[in-house]
Amino acid sequence: MERTYIKDAFEKKQVMIEGFIHEIRDQSKIKFILIRDRTGIIQCIVKPENKKVFNKIAKIPRESVLKITGEVKKSKQAPNGAEIIIKEYEILSEAKSPLPIPVNNIKNEEVSLPKKLDWRWIELRKPKNLLIFKIWTFMEKAMREYWDKENFIQIYTPKFMPAPSESGAELFTVPYFGKKAYLAQSPQFYKQMAMASGFEKIFEIGPVFRANPSHTVRHDTEFTMIDMEVSYVNSHEDVMKVEEEWINYFIKRIKEEYGKEIKEVFSVEINVPKIPFPRITMEEAQKLIRKKGYKGPKDDLDAEGEKMLSDEIKKKFNHEFIFVTEYPWSGRPFYHMKKEKTKDITKSFDLVWKGTEVTTGAQREHRHDILKEQAKDKKINLKLIKDYLNFFKYGCPPHGGFAISPTRFLMLLLGIKNVREVTFLPRDTSRLTP
Repeated sequence: MERTYIKDAFEKKQVMIEGFIHEIRDQSKIKFILIRDRTGIIQCIVKPENKKVFNKIAKIPRESVLKITGEVKKSKQAPNGAEIIIKEYEILSEAKSPLPIPVNNIKNEEVSLPKKLDWRWIELRKPKNLLIFKIWTFMEKAMREYWDKENFIQIYTPKFMPAPSESGAELFTVPYFGKKAYLAQSPQFYKQMAMASGFEKIFEIGPVFRANPSHTVRHDTEFTMIDMEVSYVNSHEDVMKVEEEWINYFIKRIKEEYGKEIKEVFSVEINVPKIPFPRITMEEAQKLIRKKGYKGPKDDLDAEGEKMLSDEIKKKFNHEFIFVTEYPWSGRPFYHMKKEKTKDITKSFDLVWKGTEVTTGAQREHRHDILKEQAKDKKINLKLIKDYLNFFKYGCPPHGGFAISPTRFLMLLLGIKNVREVTFLPRDTSRLTP
């Protein structure tokens, strides 16, 4: 008999299922075994008449992997209205007991996040955690629907780099055949190369590495980044328009596919954001939140500033998203374009969602001579970025782009408190295992 997934078992008469033992209830006249696979959980029962099974099955440790064959019976008392009367079973893999951390935590044991991460592969067995990665998978599917509709091209860029792509303070340095190489902090240089190559619209999904000493709920040292870049823009406004349309599209699709389940499991109502998103310049944002007592940096927003600004925008516009534009040159990388007739304002933006920055983007400086001078102004060794500067010597369209971290996005979407809980295997300042 071929395997039946649990979600499909309820409409059949005879089935063979395979999965983990989620729970056992051992009673004198009947034994209940809950079996879990990636599609759901089903109740299986065995009565004393089936002595071969009845006397043994309840002694198998929880989280062991079983193959069960039996008859599907309708039952008002059973979860989802049906259960399997076990005919026979086979132990595919027996779990050690006790488990290092609970999966079906019926005793409500307190387990610290570090311990959960030590035993990550067991923690991920929880249906709630499995759902996170189903949502992530669908989110990327929806993103790709947009990219396909808008004729974007996917690229894959190197993760060994000869020079930093962002600030030098967050670099991982590695030996490279007698030379020094860096793990990519961003595909920034290479996605701009694609613009110089005439690709016009590109995206990349890939790992990035930041030697950031911050140990916060939203920082890690290796994570997935989603990058987009588009050509023939008139300003950063065109880039923001692309991003808000993209976000509106894939959040709408997530709500359609998983909105009900997200509300049931995470108690979060998915709100599809209206477009256009509100916009505010950094100067305006500073004035707004300093009236409310903000005392943070004047050329940027720290976590407190982002939260205060979001609260004010929510009151004023009833919107969860806010583009903060026109960041000072002092806090932006050399490749951001400066606003016309200014020396210290860039055509850049951050996107803040639910009090947390999720995107940095900008129109890039595509004019070779100006870009070169801006690099000098930032005290960057031109020899280290010679190849990058060459991208702009032989014609390059005006362009811009942005990047988001899907883990940070999912953390906010699902109301989860720490980015590590939506990361398959987190890497941070203290964790290299498992």
